[in-house]
Parts: sequence; structure tokens; C-alpha cells
Amino acid sequence: MGPAGSPRTPRGTHTVNPARTPSRPDVTVVGIGADGWGGLGSRGREVLLAADVVVGGARQLALLPEECRGERIAWPTPLKPAVPGIIEAHRGRRLAVLASGDPMFYGIGRTLTDVLGAPPRVLPHPSSLSYACARLGWPVEETEAVTLVGRPAARLAAALHDGRRILVLSADARTPADVAALLRDRGFGPSRMRVLEQLGSPRERVVEGSAESWDAAPGDALNVVAVECRRAPDALRLGAVPGLPDDAYEHDGQLTKRHVRAATLGALAPAPGETLWDIGGGSGSIAVEWMRTHPSCRAVTVERDPVRAERIGRNADRLGVPALRVVTGAAPDALAQLPAPDAVFIGGGLTAPGLLDACWQALAPGGRLVANTVTLESEALLATWYRRYGGELVRLAVAHAVPVGGFTGWRQAMPVTQWAVIKPGPSAPSGPSAPLDTPSGAAT
Repeated sequence: MGPAGSPRTPRGTHTVNPARTPSRPDVTVVGIGADGWGGLGSRGREVLLAADVVVGGARQLALLPEECRGERIAWPTPLKPAVPGIIEAHRGRRLAVLASGDPMFYGIGRTLTDVLGAPPRVLPHPSSLSYACARLGWPVEETEAVTLVGRPAARLAAALHDGRRILVLSADARTPADVAALLRDRGFGPSRMRVLEQLGSPRERVVEGSAESWDAAPGDALNVVAVECRRAPDALRLGAVPGLPDDAYEHDGQLTKRHVRAATLGALAPAPGETLWDIGGGSGSIAVEWMRTHPSCRAVTVERDPVRAERIGRNADRLGVPALRVVTGAAPDALAQLPAPDAVFIGGGLTAPGLLDACWQALAPGGRLVANTVTLESEALLATWYRRYGGELVRLAVAHAVPVGGFTGWRQAMPVTQWAVIKPGPSAPSGPSAPLDTPSGAAT
């Protein structure tokens, strides 16, 4: 026996490191900056010198000295589908993965966590956000970051508000020109732009100008774009809460109007990471404003008219949520295979046989359903469901001041009946117990 009663290791054997057993890949992620090997700490250097395999982008691998003798593997394109295979192929070997800056800031760290089922060891380096804010004198906590790496430039539009400071993580050398073009198109031409290249390296460079006059030639591919948002005086002002001006949308009249839209989104109560079904999309305004509430919100809008479906896509791009999924088809058939919703909005087609039933069944307990209508037939159907499941049944009436001769009077819009309900759990009461006089899902 060894000290303190521990068993002695037999001669000729060795202690096995649990992190290197075949059942658990030995992966360490090392953040590296544009300053390369010289900018790494001692722990990062130790890991890279001891690694059997080093995986990273070609640019990152080129930053390593000859002393790093591990096998070097450049990530293929596309990267994400290749990660599991590379990890599995080198199971049992010491694997180091290079990442630009902080691996957990829009980096490979998230993908590796998903693949491994647990966070890998991570040695972060200052992120491009931290470097840029240090150079600009911007407080990190007050600066919004938007990545355009592998994402459309249109997503930047949702972050544009007068006076805001935004850092755009560029996909390549062409990104600054794309950003300038989008700013001009969205009414933010006067915005100040600064392109910060090769942050942290001896080759740092800053190119400055305004979006409306930007004509700089493409520079280094490793850059971030700092934007100080300034809205043009004649540009439409878009707020940060639901209820955007109706003029913000391209539509053919099939649009949930501004005041009703704000009330509808209030009833739907979006929260970060949640998914909405928007059925009878029309112009897509409910889904668009659901997604604008937080970058992690997702939505699927279902619209039977192909012309309107294409219009929804244009509205989504214009208002900064190009990830909105548009399904062309009629509900309930078009609902098959959609991701499970946290909330459902029905803005059209309420009397379609089985629609309400399908939406109700798709919701988990705690999910929300909101339905709007202006017709007596659909209103009667909502009253039936209200008696069955409770919730809140309201009528929304909006009037606008209009000229009446030389005076001003009120013009009443069609009132909207809205039913909003939270699906109860299996043991929860199901609302008022009045008898039902119509079958489930049938129009009256």
C-alpha cells in the first residue's frame, strides 16, 4: 500500500488521465488574437506545444511557430457539419482548437459544447468587441454587437436606432461597404463609420467616414465596423417596442393595424428564445415584430397566397429579421412538421375546419394562443372556445380623427374581437364551465 493506505501502482503501468480516455475527448480551445503567438499567455502556449493535433482556420494555424509539432488540421467549409467527425477521428489524442479571440463570443466554443455535450476547456483571449471598445472609448456594456459572419446584412436593420453604438463583426473585406449600403437604404446615411482592421496586431488600421459617402476600397478581411447611428431627418422612425408605423410595411391592405398590433403582441408576450406561429400572415407584421423584441426570438408565418408570402419576406428583410421563416400554404395542413410553438397567433382562416384544434394541440401547457377577427362567424367561434377554456375575450375599437368639412371628427375602424388564452396544465381548471353549443373547431 502507498501513503495513507492508497494502493501502490504496479511497476510497468501508468496512471490514466480520465480526460484522455477514449470515452471522453481531450479538447482545449485556445483563443488567439491577430498578434499571434506573442499575445498568448503561458497556459495557452503550453497547451499548443503539448497538443497531438491542432485544429483551426488556415490564418490561425499560420500564426503558430515550428515548436508546435502537433498535426495541423484546417477547418473545412462548411465548418459546423465537420466538427463531430474531426473530434471523433482524434478521440484519445490531445486536441487543441484555435479560435479568434474569445471562443465563447460568436466562436467555435458554442459548437464544441453542443458536440461534446459539455463545455470544453476554454482559454479565452480578448474578443474583437473588447479590443474595439478599448480603441474607441466605448463602454462594452453599452455597445451592441451584431455579427454578419455567415448571416445576411439585413439583420443589422433591427439594431438601428438614433444615437446607438453598434459593432458589426465582419464576414470579410466587403462587409464595410455592405454595411454602408444598408445604412443608406434604411435612412441612416449620416451615421459615422469606422473600420478597425487587424485589432491587436502591429498592422492595426482605422478607416473612417460616413455611410452616405462611403467609398473606401475593401481592406483587410479581419475587421470590425463601428457604427454611430444617426437617422436622417426625413427617415421613418422605428421604435424598439411593438406597434411600428403602418407605413413601415409593404402591404395590400392585409395588415394588422398599428394599435391592434401593439395590443396583440402584448397578449402574445414574447420572451427571449421563444417560437411563434403566425397563421394567416398577410404582411407578416405580427411575426416581424415578435422577432424584433429579441435577437433569439424565432417565428414561422403561414400564408396561403404566394404573392403575400413573398411580400412577407421583403418586409422581414427590410425590418431586420431575415431569419423569419415563411411557409406558403393553407393551415392546418401547412402546420405539419413545424417546430413546436411557444405561442400561436391566428390572424386569418379561423373558421377553417380543425385549425383551432390543431393549434391548441401543438401548444404545450403554458403556451399562449391569441386570435383576432372582425367577422361575426369567427367571433361566435371564439366565444365558444372562450367558454371552454377561459382566457380573455376583448373587443378592440380604434377611431382616428379625420377632417369633416372645416371641422374634425372621428372615423371608426372595424372593431376587432380578440381571444387570448394560456393553455392550462393537465390538472388545471379549464375556465368557465358554461355548456358548449357548437362542436370543437366548427364554425358557427
